[in-house]
Formats: sequence, structure tokens, C-alpha cells
Amino acid sequence: MAYRVKIMPRAQRDLENIYCYVQARTSEAARAWYVGLREAVRSLRNSPGRCAVTPENDQLRHLVYGHKPHIYRVIYRILERPKQVEVLHIRHGAMSEIDKTEL
Repeated sequence: MAYRVKIMPRAQRDLENIYCYVQARTSEAARAWYVGLREAVRSLRNSPGRCAVTPENDQLRHLVYGHKPHIYRVIYRILERPKQVEVLHIRHGAMSEIDKTEL
């Protein structure tokens, strides 16, 4: 059974900022990369447990998307009871580890 993927408000803002940052509106290559990121997030509905646990919190996982130097971490949690994945935050891989205030 597939999980429902819910993008939380913080992660939605992250996606909007990434869209602007990579200039997806004006570059076909950037738009394709961004669409790939969105598809990677949606892929979490099928076996979200495949991704590694985050170093910051063992209750969270992260999907790594992209190639150097354009690597992003999609940080999420799995809720088994409602069969839901909550995408909490999306950040560039070069950024420092997250702290509780960022979630």
C-alpha cells in the first residue's frame, strides 16, 4: 500500500525558494532538474524506509537528490499509522546539520 506524501509548510517554502534559486522559470535545464527533485519527493510514497536515517535525529530520514555541487537533502518522517510521509525540510547538502528550531 502506498504512503501519502504530505509536504509541510516549511518544505513548501523550501521548494519555492529552490525554484527561484535555480532559475527554473528561465532555464530548461534548471526546470528539468527541479521537476526531477519534485518527482524524487513523490517517489517516497513507495517504500519511504529505503532512505538513510539523518545524523541529527534517528526519527527522521533523508532522501539525497542531485549530483555535486547541486545536492539537496529532503528531510522527512514516516508516520506508519496513517501511512503518511511528512516532508519537513529541503536543504542544500553543503549546509550544516539541522537543529530543532529549523523543523
